[in-house]
Amino acid sequence: MIQGTLLKNAMISAANSLCNVKQAVDELNVFPVPDGDTGTNMSMTITAAARELSRLSEPTVTEVADTASSALLRGARGNSGVILSLLFRGFSKGLKGKEEASGKDLAYALTLGVEAAYKAVMKPTEGTILTVAREAAEAGTAAAEENDDALSVWTVICEEAAASLDRTPELLPMLKKAGVVDAGGKGFLVIIEAMKDVFAGGEVVQGEAPTAAPTRKQSAAASFETDIKFAYCTEFIVARDKSIETDPLKLRAFLESIGDCVVVVDDEDIIKVHVHTNDPGRALHEAIEYGQFETVKVENMRIQHANAGWVEEADPEAAAEVPTLERAEPENPYGFVAVAAGDGLKELFTDLSCDQVVSGGQTMNPSTDDILQAIEATPAKVVYVLPNNKNIILAAEQAVPLADREVRVLPTRTIPQGISAMLSFDPEASVEDNLLAMTKAVDNVSTGQVTYAARNSDFDGHQIEEGQILALDNNKLSFVDTDLRHAVVKLCRNLVNARRLSGRDTSFVTMIYGEDVTEEQAEEMSAAVSEKLGTDIDVTVVCGGQPVYYYILSVE
Repeated sequence: MIQGTLLKNAMISAANSLCNVKQAVDELNVFPVPDGDTGTNMSMTITAAARELSRLSEPTVTEVADTASSALLRGARGNSGVILSLLFRGFSKGLKGKEEASGKDLAYALTLGVEAAYKAVMKPTEGTILTVAREAAEAGTAAAEENDDALSVWTVICEEAAASLDRTPELLPMLKKAGVVDAGGKGFLVIIEAMKDVFAGGEVVQGEAPTAAPTRKQSAAASFETDIKFAYCTEFIVARDKSIETDPLKLRAFLESIGDCVVVVDDEDIIKVHVHTNDPGRALHEAIEYGQFETVKVENMRIQHANAGWVEEADPEAAAEVPTLERAEPENPYGFVAVAAGDGLKELFTDLSCDQVVSGGQTMNPSTDDILQAIEATPAKVVYVLPNNKNIILAAEQAVPLADREVRVLPTRTIPQGISAMLSFDPEASVEDNLLAMTKAVDNVSTGQVTYAARNSDFDGHQIEEGQILALDNNKLSFVDTDLRHAVVKLCRNLVNARRLSGRDTSFVTMIYGEDVTEEQAEEMSAAVSEKLGTDIDVTVVCGGQPVYYYILSVE
């Protein structure tokens, strides 16, 4: 039988063991895009549990399981971390009310976790951590019928997990071609084998001391540069006068001549505008020619920055113990939380009325708790969450039942999708109508991303060398290049042509440039794209400051 202290030590040892080999697990990832990666996400997730478990004294099995489950859920990062947390959520249910656990108890608890993980994933893929955990649980359940000894059953679980992991390349051809096993399955195996060693009387594996979660800023405005070129964030909606023939492209061109961060969304009834400018009066004067104003908002970003700057001076040690995001009463009818990395993108989402911008993206997946705190710091009865990354959607969804207010997660997989969703929101519409409109907006935008290969790889028919340029078409690898300018121009052309083939026109291309690109380089790239696409498509440059991606392209 497994007692509480033994289970506690086993899980702490598992966390340390995974931390010690997380880089090796990261390197199993087939897709060579720079990423927070599986090993890193899983280790950060289980370390959150180890931190809480270390505070328990003489616990029962159920206390260990409940503490670990709660900490794992809140600390879950990335899809692999969320799945890991769900696997151990079964322990809190299967071991409920127990002083100690038998082999049957452990196998049953793991089975419950597998069921929860499969239910959480919209389209479960076999040959991943899900398969490894499921087949291990099935083997453990069968073994427990013959011998209820906890160590014997857990040993069978580990043996089957190892065998299942070895079979993952047969289920996923991309793994076989790359000559690796599934990274999530490997991380899971490291965890359960470390637990087995402690169950068998081994020492707790030592690792680096768990550190506090990264400090979160209260407001994205606190991280803006003090040198703000255009002071006034100006937003308005114009109800179009259909009796007048007007071209919103001309309005967009005018706004770009007096400011930056220009976003113009045009449909049959309204024109929605966002611009940073030093002369909001000129922007409004020009826009009135297109119809009547429905809403107008002008904010001084220099004042916002000055008011938010105090956050940077907070005591980091105190911040590690006390969350910097304070709960807000749900007073407003709606609010927004977005995930973005890069000062420019944080500023843009804040300007688009996001109450909280959680720092995160491809290289740093925020935890469920990060997102939950942002939700509860949003003074709204209904909070819309925009993950803006496919590897953050699951973590956001796990925050829904934990929140003290209604939460709707819109599964935005890219930054342009998140921006389009925000711009399509109608404050007068119902929650369901807005979800429908925002989803349509997400579906209507095409996203391109240009980054670099973090490692050598053979992926999807492409022989990729470290450092080469990777062009992604709506999150799928489109082609590999060696010249950044050629890659950006070609990807823009491909995105526009694909829309034409599907019967969709293209009016705007927005180029969001990252931290490794200068403004001058971005303008030169914009000119090259404009020359290729022609004068009927408006190309705009926005500073996103994002890591990893040289350019994020929005085509709509």
